[in-house]
Amino acid sequence: MPAIPLPGARIGRDPARAIKRGPRRLPAEVVAATQRDRLYDGLVHTVAQKGYANARVSDICLAAGVTRPAFYALFAGKQDAFLATYRHGTSVLLKLMDQAYASAPDWRSGARESLRTLLEVLASVPAFAVMAVVEIDTVGPAARDARNQVLDDVGRFFVDAPPLPDPRLAETLINSIVGGIYSTIRRHVAAGRTADLASLLPSLSYFLMVPFLGREAAEAELCTGSENEMSAPPRAPLDPPSTER
Repeated sequence: MPAIPLPGARIGRDPARAIKRGPRRLPAEVVAATQRDRLYDGLVHTVAQKGYANARVSDICLAAGVTRPAFYALFAGKQDAFLATYRHGTSVLLKLMDQAYASAPDWRSGARESLRTLLEVLASVPAFAVMAVVEIDTVGPAARDARNQVLDDVGRFFVDAPPLPDPRLAETLINSIVGGIYSTIRRHVAAGRTADLASLLPSLSYFLMVPFLGREAAEAELCTGSENEMSAPPRAPLDPPSTER
């Protein structure tokens, strides 16, 4: 099936992605979708290189090979473009994690494989990791709300977890686990160690498992390596095209 790469996995100005001129004009919605996709990539690379505060719309347009009028036809401004890129990218990321989780035979292996996918996806597209995990802190309240929504969505990977002795602790415990994993990832990305994220799998798996399985059972996770590293940027399958016009 066709696939959707994570924003930042490609170069926006790649000549192969240019809209060809000619007598057969592409439909306006196809042109807009192509420009939006290139702007996602341009924004990720620009923000990763310059920081959100220093990234200008003109820089993003230059990196994407898209004109300013085309940018403003798609987005209200820089923050709107950032949020759209973030939501699109995290949707791709969660879809990949869902696939890893669903293909596993039980909760323990599913949780581990979804975590492995998270780490390997971010390591494979470091510009997106910087933009989505570090620079998002500088964007403002709307970005924090978007991030909190993503962290809440990650809670779905705990639905099938073994029951806790006191179910009233579940929400707080899951929020703490997700927040702790996110914080660890952020420290690595901020320190320029994005390429090392896959090495965190054993310790983060242990941290994730121990409240549900107990320390002795969870210690087996410390022997789980990241030997199955991805050799190419991961991609999510493209949803079937809509029949609506």
